[in-house]
Amino acid sequence: MAKRTLRRRQKKADEQKASQPRTVNRSQGQMIWRAFLRHRLGSVGMILVAIFAVVALFAEFFMPYPYAEQFRQYPFAPPSVVHWSEDGTFVGPFIYATQRVVNQETYQPVFVENKATRYYLRFFTHGSEYKLLGLFKTDIHLFGARAEDGSTTPLFVFGSDNFGRDIFSRTLFGSRVSLAVGPLVVLFSFPLAIFLGGLSGYYGGGVDMILQRIGEVFLAIPGFPILLAAGAALAGLGLSPVMVFLGIIIALALVSWAGTARVIRGQILAIREMDFVNAARAAGASDVRVILRHIIPNVTSYLVVSATLTIPGMMLTEAGLSFLGYGIREPMTSWGQLLNGASNIAGIESHPWQLIPGGFIVISVLAFNFMGDALRDAVDPFSII
Repeated sequence: MAKRTLRRRQKKADEQKASQPRTVNRSQGQMIWRAFLRHRLGSVGMILVAIFAVVALFAEFFMPYPYAEQFRQYPFAPPSVVHWSEDGTFVGPFIYATQRVVNQETYQPVFVENKATRYYLRFFTHGSEYKLLGLFKTDIHLFGARAEDGSTTPLFVFGSDNFGRDIFSRTLFGSRVSLAVGPLVVLFSFPLAIFLGGLSGYYGGGVDMILQRIGEVFLAIPGFPILLAAGAALAGLGLSPVMVFLGIIIALALVSWAGTARVIRGQILAIREMDFVNAARAAGASDVRVILRHIIPNVTSYLVVSATLTIPGMMLTEAGLSFLGYGIREPMTSWGQLLNGASNIAGIESHPWQLIPGGFIVISVLAFNFMGDALRDAVDPFSII
């Protein structure tokens, strides 16, 4: 009888335990990640940024041709038309070779298809040699157009420019520059902003006054005109395109650090008076240890969010400079530099496909903004559950 009563009590206790809500212990990082994933646009933005990063990293593989290769017989060729059937019979995706002729009515050059041979779209085709990731030599490309007899014809996914260069290949290769601008500016400007903003907020007094006046000078500088002048000066010095690119990065960092430093100063002014900071000082911790171990980790969430929101702004700035001819120049390429060919109405009207790289700028900027907004909401302590 006693055993039966004990079993009933144990069963009732198990049922009560099962009906109680379970408490799950999660770290702060796990809670931020869960909150981030609940933001649908933020998740979409993260996926798009990841896709752009992979494409930029393996650009040579996705490009059908080298970004500088010229097809002089195909200037301003429109995007290739992909056919799926012929005479009502499905034969798979293929294109025809095109030939540039002059329209006898408008006296404008047009491209007409030569339907004598079908060039089928094939995956993992052999083409020009390149080094994957700069290490492995190969000639495999994601796709290409090849006939049954092995002959080839140019495949222009986004059309070609005035030199007959494939805009699709140049767009993929230019993503390396356009996507690298923002992170490199953050890499140069944030350490300076953290150092000066941290000194200003932690020590206050005369140090704060001097550093804030310096920051106000940089905030008063008209950024875009100064960048235009810097781009023109760098190009006039006869520097290599890589050096001009690094010079633009440094110029962008110099005109963007002051705002971040001021926000960091404000946060450190509030954190330095908290109990855990005073306890560290009372325990004999040095100023460097207090700043690095107790203060900087508490502003890390702001820095991460600020970085994701700074990157698209720097991308737009670089695109504007390159579009005007004061940023990235030949032989390097970027999305903004590709838009330079569409700088007049006549060119846009005749060759509208030159605007396609601008779509990549819009999509990437929106993706970074979505991701930054989601990250900002995720690190909000009142929204983490």
